[in-house]
Amino acid sequence: MKKFLFKISFYIIGIIAVLLFLGTYADGNTDDNYLHFTGPKPSDMIMGDSRGSQAVIPNILDDKLKGRKFNNFSLNITESPYGQIYFEAIKKKLNPDTKDGIFILTVDPWNLSIDKNVKETKDLSENNSALADMHLYDVKPNYEYLLKHYPETWFNIYRDREALARSSTYLHQNGWMEVNVNVEPDTLKKRQDRKVADYTEFVKSQKISQYRLDAFEDIIDYLKTKGTVYIVRIPGFKGIMEIENKYSPDFSKRIESIAHKKGVRFFDFSQQSDQYIFTDGNHMYKESGKVFTARIADSILLDKKNN
Repeated sequence: MKKFLFKISFYIIGIIAVLLFLGTYADGNTDDNYLHFTGPKPSDMIMGDSRGSQAVIPNILDDKLKGRKFNNFSLNITESPYGQIYFEAIKKKLNPDTKDGIFILTVDPWNLSIDKNVKETKDLSENNSALADMHLYDVKPNYEYLLKHYPETWFNIYRDREALARSSTYLHQNGWMEVNVNVEPDTLKKRQDRKVADYTEFVKSQKISQYRLDAFEDIIDYLKTKGTVYIVRIPGFKGIMEIENKYSPDFSKRIESIAHKKGVRFFDFSQQSDQYIFTDGNHMYKESGKVFTARIADSILLDKKNN
């Protein structure tokens, strides 16, 4: 038995060594979330859902707001809607020594909504997110994440590494999700039509959530102790905005009221749909994102100048 255990221990050690080696190749191609759990911890952050993850580009903010290094910690409406799980994750992600950070909270009706069938917080979608059970947010390789949330064989990590080619959805180290798709008018229209159909159905199951609004305010209160908070409403294309405005016609007024109560600025770009290209009607194309992010930065600079 001792000989058997001795021999098998070599196999186990070998397997562990191979896994440790493969994990070193995890990168922006691995999945849509991995790099959100690698360091270093930022002092300037962007938060929200997938609309924010694609539309707000950290390095544009870095260039215009000198001395800053932003990280986009936006995931999607399933994993990072505003709530206590996201709140706790933000606290884990943020550099604890931050005193003069800039924080951009991107909002839309969807990341402040909840499924009508959800009766208890334990049934919220984000309970299945990596944000709900991750402890390490600043290590690379992050084996905790890979063990808990990478369901495929780790040989795929090596096979799909960015050194060979970037995937069409590539997560940058700064948290920006770069999406490369065909944006020819005919192709865009097909995607937009599908998205409108999807959201027309989606709204039937959703309602604005007081739980999420309360958590949103809690996040603002916390971040104000660490720096300056800005709330930003990102537009979708015209068809999606029509659905949003029908679903929650007073949404912008509601957010403006929260901003006023909390003493923070709200930049509402929801009326600017016609100024940008959207890959599927909901998410901004990366070239439009560059223009949009620059406008956010200019709004922040103007606010700081006036104050």
